[in-house]
Amino acid sequence: MRVSLCTITFRHHLISLDEIATWAEANDFQGIELWGAHARNLAPRSDRNAEWLDGYGLSVPMISDYLPLDGDTEALRHKTVELCRLARRWRTRKIRTFAGSRGSLAVGADERRQIIARLKEICEITASYGIHLLAETHPKTLADTAASTMQLIEEVDHSHFSVNFDTLHVWEGGDDPVTVHRAMKPHIRHYHLKNIVDRVDLSVFEPANVYAAAGSRRGMTPLFEGTVDYDRFLREISGDPLADASLEWFGNDCLDTLRRDRRQVRQAIEGGERPLRTANV
Repeated sequence: MRVSLCTITFRHHLISLDEIATWAEANDFQGIELWGAHARNLAPRSDRNAEWLDGYGLSVPMISDYLPLDGDTEALRHKTVELCRLARRWRTRKIRTFAGSRGSLAVGADERRQIIARLKEICEITASYGIHLLAETHPKTLADTAASTMQLIEEVDHSHFSVNFDTLHVWEGGDDPVTVHRAMKPHIRHYHLKNIVDRVDLSVFEPANVYAAAGSRRGMTPLFEGTVDYDRFLREISGDPLADASLEWFGNDCLDTLRRDRRQVRQAIEGGERPLRTANV
């Protein structure tokens, strides 16, 4: 399994991509998942690209962005093409988005059909670049439960449409991540790994809070100290050497937390001993 860190972790930090790459190389990461905002802001730097990142032994597994599926169709097409060109620059074949901005139970049949139609259209664009569009399992989208996500896959029915399996959010939707993974595996092209102290803390991942510099980080916790059992989940996926996973950390103490989580992920995959999981109180 190849493990990356996410530049969104450093959304409120004064740190360069050069520093991130140097640190990632030194701490056993294989890649850097680029946040769409960062990929766009790096566009004027012609000397920052996949070839430059090769020098660190790193790659970009995915660009994570938010395509406006419920907005103007021309703006949607334009942003999709822009992202595809950025993906080519970084030599990645995956772009992440959300399947709309409302949960599956809140969306009527007509609205769902419209989102599906737009996903199909932008899959045609990404396919022309040889790039896959990944919908993330995420609350307040059409991929908020396993059942709705599987229905979404069937409805879009496109060779370049796949899933970014956010393990915590699958659990948040009321499903067992290991069981869902076994059913969804043929459609999964990336994994996001993060954890939470308790279900009551899930609101900490609301976008308005996560993207706010002064937002609460209460409840965010290292990967193996939360309520989702990552020992069990990693045993499920660790046998695939081509699996791409990103440690998606939004909390404080970024470098220390990522360093420890990366080390413990390696131990879990290799079957080594780790400290006992911290019990929730």
